[in-house]
Amino acid sequence: MTRFLQAGFEGVAVAAIYVLLALGFVIIYKSTRVLSFAQPALLLFGGYFVSYFAATSQQRLLGIQLPLPFWAALAAGVAVTVLLGLGIERLALRPMVGQPVFAVAILTIGLDVAIRTVVDDLIGLDLRAMGDPWGAGKLEVGGVVIRHSQLAAIVTAGLVVAGVFLFFRTRTGLALRATSVDQEVALAQGVPVARMFALAWAMAGGMAALAGTFVGTGFAGLSQSSALVALKALPAVVVGGLDSVPGALVGALAIGTAETYTATYQSTYAGFLGANFSQVVPYVVMFAVLVVRPYGLFGTREVERV
Repeated sequence: MTRFLQAGFEGVAVAAIYVLLALGFVIIYKSTRVLSFAQPALLLFGGYFVSYFAATSQQRLLGIQLPLPFWAALAAGVAVTVLLGLGIERLALRPMVGQPVFAVAILTIGLDVAIRTVVDDLIGLDLRAMGDPWGAGKLEVGGVVIRHSQLAAIVTAGLVVAGVFLFFRTRTGLALRATSVDQEVALAQGVPVARMFALAWAMAGGMAALAGTFVGTGFAGLSQSSALVALKALPAVVVGGLDSVPGALVGALAIGTAETYTATYQSTYAGFLGANFSQVVPYVVMFAVLVVRPYGLFGTREVERV
């Protein structure tokens, strides 16, 4: 029973990272109807700059002595990634307004490759230190070991999800939701659609930077392969529904727990599947859900009349 609970908790901790990324996918899709494949690059970019500000020794940047305290480094890394999101929207995506959605999605793949190539070179081949903000401490509750880094990820993800729900009840949030329903009607009603697009990318960038930070601190450092975490957040979005914030949360929990339970029990009960089958499980779950519900568990079913 303890093993089962331990795997469940670790699944929730993994899901906390997935939900930060999934919310970025959802917010961009809700506002622009484009599925962004640039989230892995934003995660790696944000994680790198948090690491740069927190772990670079004895250097000065714009008159500021590095390294910064972790919380200042986190704020600076998130801010830089928000600026990158704004730059992507303004320079690359805004000129594509009116073009086929497929073409815009392909553009985001190109942006992901370009940004990750640059950041991979900055990171290098070794793990890049992120500092030790959470410490090596841990709690034990009923035999379940809870690391501080996992607890921090869960609490942060919970606060971000709550903040997103509250945001969509504000005037700006309603404007973003109106943009997602019909851009032309929203524009006619005075909604600054271009500004909503920029806001969506800024929010996605900030949340990806948070996810990158937890990926780095949870695994003792950031590496070039850390961006692969974002690719497992995509099944969470598809399972929950591309345009659903509650779906992003449910999908992340489903994918995270399925992955950790598989990693825990698969070698015992299904060893013939081979090592690391848990890495494939998110896509297996996604396929199974799509067969039954093509729009995801909470996605909006679109009806086209011809």
